[in-house]
Amino acid sequence: QETRSGNRFAFLAEWYDPSAALLRRYQLLYYPKDGSVEMFDMKNQRTFLRRTKFDEIHPEDLFVGNRVNVFSRQLNLIGYGDQYTANKLGSKKERTLAMIKPDAVTKVGDIIQMIYDANLIVTKAKMTKLTWKQAVDFYTEHQSKSFFNNLVQFVSSGPVIAMELMGDEAVYTWRKVLGPTDSGVAQKDAANSLRGQFGTDGTKNAGHGSDSLASAARELEFFFPSTTGHGPSNTAMYSDCTCSIIKPHAISEVLTGKILKSIIENGFEISALQMFNMDRVNAEEFLEVYKGVVAEYTNMVDELCSGPCMALEIHATDSPRTFREFCGPADPEIARHLRPTTLRALYGKNKVQNAVHCTDLPEDGILESL
Repeated sequence: QETRSGNRFAFLAEWYDPSAALLRRYQLLYYPKDGSVEMFDMKNQRTFLRRTKFDEIHPEDLFVGNRVNVFSRQLNLIGYGDQYTANKLGSKKERTLAMIKPDAVTKVGDIIQMIYDANLIVTKAKMTKLTWKQAVDFYTEHQSKSFFNNLVQFVSSGPVIAMELMGDEAVYTWRKVLGPTDSGVAQKDAANSLRGQFGTDGTKNAGHGSDSLASAARELEFFFPSTTGHGPSNTAMYSDCTCSIIKPHAISEVLTGKILKSIIENGFEISALQMFNMDRVNAEEFLEVYKGVVAEYTNMVDELCSGPCMALEIHATDSPRTFREFCGPADPEIARHLRPTTLRALYGKNKVQNAVHCTDLPEDGILESL
């Protein structure tokens, strides 16, 4: 057994075993030197997976709260397995709340790309529309300020996108990406910042970021409550629209921003958006129409529950037909030959990892169930 002197990281991981309907707990060991993994079954005190090279885990995916996929098992990392790993990988990780304000929602693709370029990752996301009262609750600390009513009015005037961002020193990093609060100052002093590019003034300034870890905890709880309820609901309309899912492989390949930008630039409106994890049972049910029809059914299910997905509701005139055409043929290779500007031609890898799933069956309204 190699020692802890810098050549392995240890985690506590949970895996939901659908056949036994049980949560199983493992110790997951990762050896950065050769990218190998080993798993130890804690309940039965035996090796579950001998040390095996596995290229699909990246050291930056390893932090508590993340999900990693090991040989098509989705593991939740619930704790550090030893002090060395905690000190080395856990100390600077933070979560913060990012909110895209109504004036910049159509820039969501560019903004998500900026988030990833700053080495942060999006772990939760939801488009919602705040009521006046919810906006007052959210900005409660500014209640005595002169700009308070304008701010509340603006933030409740249209949809916003709330996101949980995670990464090293996430609170500071995201505020740096945002730039100065006053967009005019941002345009002069930080032209490449989010507000420098997309903001108008001090209130219409494209985005919000928690100003401390304490605010981040409160604001994340507001949008993504850990205990009861869902927080503010998503903006799904369910009429004249198409449901699309950005698949886990595309999210882990950092294609989300590019895909959203392509969709908006091609004249489609994203009327709802939510990031979520699909478990196997739901994925099987959701893809049931393909069972026995396409050879890739099982692999399609594996892909859909291999990590976070993003569900979108797409709104356009005659949206199902036009959006389906924009997604392109299911096989990206064929798409690249026949329709090279479609989403799957641009971002798909193969028939299973083809970037987006597209459906126009009203009963497939995945956003209704979130």
